[in-house]
Amino acid sequence: MTTHLYQHPACIAHEPGPHHPESPGRLESVMNKLEEARFKNLVCFKSPAAQLEMVSLMHDPYYVDYILHAVPDIGYVQLDPDTILSPGSGEAILRGVGGVCAAIDDVLSVAANNAFCAMRPPGHHAEFSQAMGFCVFNNIAIGAKYAQKIHGVEKVAVVDFDVHHGNGTQHMFESDPTLFYASSHQFPAYPGTGGALETGVGNIINVPLKPGSGSELFREAYKRYILPELRYFKPDLLLVSAGFDAHAQDPLCQLNLTTADFSWVTKELMQVADACCDGRLVSTLEGGYDLNALAECVDAHVTELMGL
Repeated sequence: MTTHLYQHPACIAHEPGPHHPESPGRLESVMNKLEEARFKNLVCFKSPAAQLEMVSLMHDPYYVDYILHAVPDIGYVQLDPDTILSPGSGEAILRGVGGVCAAIDDVLSVAANNAFCAMRPPGHHAEFSQAMGFCVFNNIAIGAKYAQKIHGVEKVAVVDFDVHHGNGTQHMFESDPTLFYASSHQFPAYPGTGGALETGVGNIINVPLKPGSGSELFREAYKRYILPELRYFKPDLLLVSAGFDAHAQDPLCQLNLTTADFSWVTKELMQVADACCDGRLVSTLEGGYDLNALAECVDAHVTELMGL
């Protein structure tokens, strides 16, 4: 099993300000974990910067231009109450998109079985022409369209186990039957979307979970709803929005999952990828704001990807 890791130091230079939960320490904790000896066979690459044409596959070109010109030389620019640009943000957001697309290149060319992109800021809240929820460009949605436009992939699925609903990904996918989006998430919680009746053109599966749901209800959401629908869709490529903020130690929500739940869901998704698309799976980091829990969960996730 060959797993590629994409990361870049520029993603640590994105600095949304002191006391912001989406801190550079998140990526530092992840990379410290993945540099341990047990991950010696992880094949590591520095993420390339995305071309603007790639970003515009899922974002309004005027929005892309606005964002890149809004990056400050000093200080901060606030895009919404939660989403902030610093001088290092421009390169970070382009490396995030570029890493996902490069990982897709690798998996589709059979250079790797699967890949994990350790990038920040996250992306799944970013809309066609709006930044929100710490997210500026929607890395995973861009990657899905990139696979279709550049590689000719017919059907792409995204599964999102971040504790928050990926409103941006859903809205970009919901009218396109060649794209599939499934999300398990806490509800009520930010951003307030992701009801079970939001089904797009039959290609959207939302399983909202009440605060305190825990492992049993989380796993039931996948076994009863998400995994069967994913198998029925039968994607040619599976992408994963890997947010780890549903962990019991995370400060932002209260789903109360354990590290073992992330091992379990990763293994289940890999089995679907094996059955449907020759194991082709690319995962990218979304949320996770307790540094110790985040490192543990990434450890569990990448361990499964590598087959350790």
